Amino acid sequence: MRVFRGYSSPVPSPTVLAIGNFDGVHRGHAALVSRLVETAGRLGLPPTVLTFEPHPREFFAPESAPARLTTLREKIELLAECGASQAMVCRFDAGFAALSARDFIDRVLIGGLQVRHLIIGDDFRFGSRRQGDFALLQAVGGERGFAVEAMASVVADGERVSSSGVREALAAGDMARAAKLLGRPYVIDGRVVHGDKIGRQIGFNTANIRIKHNPLPMAGVFAVEVGGLGERPWPGVANLGIRPTLGGTRPLLEVHLFDFARDIYGAHLSVRFVHKLRDEQRFPNFDALKAQIARDAAAARAYFKL
Repeated sequence: MRVFRGYSSPVPSPTVLAIGNFDGVHRGHAALVSRLVETAGRLGLPPTVLTFEPHPREFFAPESAPARLTTLREKIELLAECGASQAMVCRFDAGFAALSARDFIDRVLIGGLQVRHLIIGDDFRFGSRRQGDFALLQAVGGERGFAVEAMASVVADGERVSSSGVREALAAGDMARAAKLLGRPYVIDGRVVHGDKIGRQIGFNTANIRIKHNPLPMAGVFAVEVGGLGERPWPGVANLGIRPTLGGTRPLLEVHLFDFARDIYGAHLSVRFVHKLRDEQRFPNFDALKAQIARDAAAARAYFKL
């Protein structure tokens, strides 16, 4: 995927465009991008997405902003998998937030993205004080030569698919509901880095994966499948959290891969969370932690029928 940072220079050619935060890239987002790709193919133009960094709610109210489901890298990779060929990432700062709805259309959509056909979600608002809406886009599009369409929300088993719904499911440990809304198991990507080697002391070597999700959308111990190690995902057990027994303060993802002995430092892995085993907890001592880790591994093996 070709990625453009900001709208100060126009993209090389006119676009068919979809706009959104796309956090999690759930089934609703996937449907939007599918429609984008279909329309772009018909018009012979590149299917392009516009997204924002940071999330607008992180800019306006960082203390109460929701946990990120995906990092920017994960989001871009997932949008590319859905079929988008270009992305423009606009930095959401004070200057961007102050753009009027008309300035957003003129400077970003027309000046930066040369939009010819625009697809938005049915709840999309934009511009300073969220004054822009579908009606304004249609009116300006008629004047400036671009078409606009709004996509209805996607419903799964009677539930409207949304990023907030995915967050609720993850926080509750309901991995099946999260997967239903996402259209796949929830995934965190990251690179394997050197850790404190505590796993070796207790017979459970772990791949320590650097993550940027802070705050975490969930925490606990999970049965996982890990991609990036070969043709098939590798089963394992993972702890996602701050490791309170060991005095941790920053989020860390630790994965013990079953029956695996290769050196994978530096590898970029995708960890799929398929089943929650328990919440993260503080243990009275290291021996109690060691005993629980053994039980967690056994429970995960049983889940995978290993």
